[in-house]
Amino acid sequence: MTKTAAPTALVAGFLAHIEGGRRYSVHTVKAYERDLSQWLSFLTGHFGRAVSAEDLSGLTGTDWRAWLADRRRDGAGPRTLQRALSAVRSFYAYARTRHGIDNPALALVEAPRAPRRLPRPVSEGAAKSMLEDAGSARAETWQGARNTAVLALLYGAGLRVSEALSLTGRDHPLADALRIKGKGGRTRLVPVLKPVREAVDAYMAACPFPVSAEAPLFRGARGGALNAREVQRCVERMRGALGLPSSATPHALRHAFATHLLAGGGDLRAIQELLGHASLSTTQIYAEVDTARLLSVHAAAHPRARMGGR
Repeated sequence: MTKTAAPTALVAGFLAHIEGGRRYSVHTVKAYERDLSQWLSFLTGHFGRAVSAEDLSGLTGTDWRAWLADRRRDGAGPRTLQRALSAVRSFYAYARTRHGIDNPALALVEAPRAPRRLPRPVSEGAAKSMLEDAGSARAETWQGARNTAVLALLYGAGLRVSEALSLTGRDHPLADALRIKGKGGRTRLVPVLKPVREAVDAYMAACPFPVSAEAPLFRGARGGALNAREVQRCVERMRGALGLPSSATPHALRHAFATHLLAGGGDLRAIQELLGHASLSTTQIYAEVDTARLLSVHAAAHPRARMGGR
């Protein structure tokens, strides 16, 4: 492929590169494909003709602003625009290295700021109800015990769903602390409370399938590895029964683990280690959640607030 190859061919090469060479997830590749296809479609309309590789090098700040404005008119929010810019920047990094195509003006384009999303943990009462209800949500006793054990690991140990489902027979019986390999290949040591260990023991005692050292600890109805979607369905069923909001998800239990530790006086740096966050700034958002909760309680309970500030 040469420098004068059509932009669509360049984009196809880039997508093949990140899927095969960089091993991006299927979800990310498809999102980048949509964003880059929309970008090229905009440029075609913007110039009134098919764009060339030379056009890609010559785009100006005005061209970039016109593209972002077009996306906004279509209803794209800040996060969507951030992702689209990320896709384009990644494409140019590839095109610069492989084909000598660069665009200096792109470096001056600022991504729109998106409001920081606060995690939405469940309350302590909701977490307790979810753990109690998980065992009765399925008629099959062993599956109910399994659901309880998985949710106990999310709330009691702060594991991600994928981390809980990655446990194997070798991990049972659970020790006082688990060595977990999380995002980015980072390994952390997570204390395991006695009630969590007991929940896993109860599941293993009821599980009808033999679990070898190499086999997944948590099994689906037919004996295969339990998948994350089944855990999500379990929580969805409970939301209706318990009257919980849509924000009550499996991951909300991990959020609750962090916020409830922090509310109980836990050290932010220690919580960072327990969650496996690479940066403390990622963990600090839970302090914002706790502050927001306190302000909400204050606004609802303080006499002056109830009087409308009179």
